[in-house]
Amino acid sequence: MSNTTSSHNHSHCINEQDQKAITNKRYLPLLLINYACLFVGSLSSSLLSKYYFNHKGSSRWVSTWVQSVGFPLLVIPIFLPYYLFKSTERKPFTHFTPKILALSIFIGLMLGLNNLLFSWGNSYLPVSTSSLLLSSQLVFNLILSVIIVKQKITFMNLNCVILLTLGSALLALESNHDRPQGLTRAKYFIGFIATIGAGLLFALYLPIMEMIYKKVYCYAMVMEMQLVMEIAATALASVGMAWDGGFAEMKREGREVFDKGERVYWATVLSNVVSWQLCFMGTAGMVFLTCSLTGGICMTALLVMNVLGGVLVYREEFGGVKAVSTVMCGWGFCSYVYGMYVKNKMKQLDPDLDHKQITNISPPNLIQMDQIVAPSPHHNGV
Repeated sequence: MSNTTSSHNHSHCINEQDQKAITNKRYLPLLLINYACLFVGSLSSSLLSKYYFNHKGSSRWVSTWVQSVGFPLLVIPIFLPYYLFKSTERKPFTHFTPKILALSIFIGLMLGLNNLLFSWGNSYLPVSTSSLLLSSQLVFNLILSVIIVKQKITFMNLNCVILLTLGSALLALESNHDRPQGLTRAKYFIGFIATIGAGLLFALYLPIMEMIYKKVYCYAMVMEMQLVMEIAATALASVGMAWDGGFAEMKREGREVFDKGERVYWATVLSNVVSWQLCFMGTAGMVFLTCSLTGGICMTALLVMNVLGGVLVYREEFGGVKAVSTVMCGWGFCSYVYGMYVKNKMKQLDPDLDHKQITNISPPNLIQMDQIVAPSPHHNGV
């Protein structure tokens, strides 16, 4: 009986392989939804975090805590399709093994540390500067993707990484001119290093998640793993909050410190909670549907929007160095997108083209939420 079931699942898996192509009608809408979540979440979370610090919010643990404490929102995409809408036959957390649970907890703790480093850097640096510095994660992402998931180095991804990294390096060389008034050189340096550290940790997070996602069964399982990771990150931040008196500090900040009033303070905190969940949900979906490098490049492209957002909302300086860095980031991303477009056209013209030559356009996992499909043994990631 088990052999029959295994054979049926294997046959079902083979029949479903064509649905992993980027031309599949089920794939593109979900990809666009995830990118929209990433776009809204990345831009709003960056601006809201800076808004908190600009108006006398000072707790980095509070800023870290809000990045993951919104995990109950993930109950919506996990439980509602099965219990309310009856749109899937898969019960939540089916085949959620102890190994996947342990990996999710470990990655969640790493994500919590990344959140702390981001908050530390964002408390000192302007939004535009921290956004451009975070683009340096791409060079780490490419190197780690080659090591962890055997990412193939091509002209388009190498060109994109070089341009984005040079843009960050150019910004770093001129960083002294961007230091806010009253901020010491030492604190600016701490913010600089913390932001680079956050980029490095996130670059490690992406290929590790791509490797793990090859073993999950469906998009719903990605959200389940994300829930566990966010709980672990929240636990870490909560310990830091309790140790540093952060919970009592939140009440005092809202009533006495935040210069926009208590009501605006809690609205800012709540908005931060929602925006960060959108950002992390979008990131997980992008890595699952494409690959870690593509997810990293899409996030870096959005950092350009964060730069412009910082200039427009907070009237941050936008001199020649930032302009050149922004152009280089945009140029690198456009070259990558064009390369993906060309490869997609090649695949459409020659459906039998060797899979290894077009891995940059094939999502590693089937996106249907209600079907359990094992990953192809020949799939090597993007």
